[in-house]
Amino acid sequence: MPDQDDRHETLARLAAQLTDAWNSHDPQRVAALCAADYEGENIGEAAPHRGPEGMAASVAAYLAAFPDIHFTVEDAVIQGERVVQVWRAHATHSGPLMNIPSTGRRITVRGASLLTFRTGKLLRATYIWDVAGLLREIGLLPEL
Repeated sequence: MPDQDDRHETLARLAAQLTDAWNSHDPQRVAALCAADYEGENIGEAAPHRGPEGMAASVAAYLAAFPDIHFTVEDAVIQGERVVQVWRAHATHSGPLMNIPSTGRRITVRGASLLTFRTGKLLRATYIWDVAGLLREIGLLPEL
C-alpha cells in the first residue's frame, strides 16, 4: 500500500497534468484524465457536466471564448484523495461565452478547483471562480 508521501506525489502529479492539459488547449487531452463516471460542477455553467464527454464539451466552450487561455496554479492543498488548486487564468475574450459576444478584451480571472481523484482519474470536481470579476473585465459590470 502506498504511503502518504507517495499518494501526495501522485495527486500533485495528476493535478499538474490536468492544468497542463487545459493549457495545451486540447479538450480530448483534458477529458482523457476523467473517470468514466466523472461529475463536475462549474459556477459558470447552468448544469453539471458528466463523463469525459461532458468535460470535453465544457473545455471546448471555454476555448471557443478564450482560445489563448493559460492557467497558473498559485497554491495547492492536498488532503486524502482531494486536491484544491487556487489559480489565475489569463486570456483574451475572443468568442462568445454565456451568450456574451466577444469583446476582444484581455482578462485575468481567479478561481479554485476542488478535485477528487480515484485510481489515477479525476472523479469529481467543483470549479469556483470570479464570474463577477470576469464580467467587470469585459465591460458588463461597473467597477465597485
